[in-house]
Amino acid sequence: MKGVRQTDFAYQAVYRYLTSLISEVGTDDARIKLPSLRQLADRLNVSISTIQYAYSLLEKEGRVYSVAKSGYYALPVSSSSFYSSGNDLLETVYVSARRPDMLVLSSDEPALLLSLDSPLLLLERELVRQYPRQLQSLSQPCGELELRTALAARYTSSPVRYWHADDVYIGADLRGVLEILIAVLGLKGATVLVESPCDWGILRLLQAAGVHVIELPLQDSGCLDLDALADVLATETVQLVLLSSGISMPMGSLMPASEKRCVAQLLEQHDCWVLENDIYGELAFEPGEWRFRDLVNADRLIVFSTFEKVIGPEAPYGYVLSRHWSAELQRHFLLRSFRLSPIRQKAIARLYTSGRLDQHLQVLRRLLKERMQHMTQLLHERLGDTLQFIVPVGGATVWVRSLRPVDLRRVFQRLLKQRIVVAPGELFSIHGLHPQSLRLSHTFSGHHDLDAALCCLADALRLELLDQGR
Repeated sequence: MKGVRQTDFAYQAVYRYLTSLISEVGTDDARIKLPSLRQLADRLNVSISTIQYAYSLLEKEGRVYSVAKSGYYALPVSSSSFYSSGNDLLETVYVSARRPDMLVLSSDEPALLLSLDSPLLLLERELVRQYPRQLQSLSQPCGELELRTALAARYTSSPVRYWHADDVYIGADLRGVLEILIAVLGLKGATVLVESPCDWGILRLLQAAGVHVIELPLQDSGCLDLDALADVLATETVQLVLLSSGISMPMGSLMPASEKRCVAQLLEQHDCWVLENDIYGELAFEPGEWRFRDLVNADRLIVFSTFEKVIGPEAPYGYVLSRHWSAELQRHFLLRSFRLSPIRQKAIARLYTSGRLDQHLQVLRRLLKERMQHMTQLLHERLGDTLQFIVPVGGATVWVRSLRPVDLRRVFQRLLKQRIVVAPGELFSIHGLHPQSLRLSHTFSGHHDLDAALCCLADALRLELLDQGR
């Protein structure tokens, strides 16, 4: 590996190594477990983040998939079946989406339309020449100072609502950062209030940590029921409230500023901490709306996000901004020993400070809006009498709801047989909410006919309704 680095990026060499390893797998349908991140890092003498980059590329190609708490698995491209226990809906969605030749309408990857991977790697190549090798190895446990400074500047909006580099913590991925937050805040056994529907990854992390989760459904307008919120805050000891900064995904709705002010006032009255989800904060089609961080008490606020949704898979890092618990956060980040590339972090920082990211966002938002309009037009034409949907104001997905009661799990299975993957709404709740909803992506890889796929969805819904009527 050390010999390869002089002319190539380490992750590319790891990618080639894994490709050759996978090619040795037989043509039977057995799933093959691949080495863990740490095993490969030790074996190849590279960082864990480098291994993650290589695995992420292979995941995009459908060559590998990961199973929670188990690791990465390879499936021969020629295989006609796939692994799934059949009992876990999320696992079935996740594994199915990584089969070759599938139309994946279950994902949420805005950067598939337009990523910054190439400019990022070009910047990284330039920085490799500028910085001596010995300086590149001096990684900082909470993230590279240059990137933390750039993030602090971007999130600062006034002399009162400001951030310093010391308030920013960067980890290898969003999951790792959220796990640290759960530990630092002592959320095990505590009550956390979340918007619903909510991202399945966040919900499962909270559930696995033993957090008592209260789900408050969002209305189609994007608003919370203020009376229901007030009642929960008055009757439950809510330690933390998880809110979207701008658009609420997967619904793609936007809470009006007046409603946000009312929510902020309620939270202030009850001294609630706010955990702001800013993953989609840059992806509203028309930016400029008030964020919750502009309205809530800045001393009781924590913000988290990731670069991946905007930049692409080459920037999988997660980050958190917090003015408090600095000693505990630093200790946990140090214990985690995130091995992040200083050069890549510097390259990401340059995307921010040069204005390149803002230029990219302008184009990406326009492309996402065009894709959304195309999909909603097709939904209206093909499924207008079967589904209702909320026209999203940002992001890469559309939230749809069946107009009549139907078993959407069976619809999901029917579509899988036609090599189409959708995301059933029940994944976005841990209390059985949204059984009549689906999340559909309007960004997907490969050459697929979206119109034909939505016709398949219409047929699957019609057949299921016919079967239920018998």
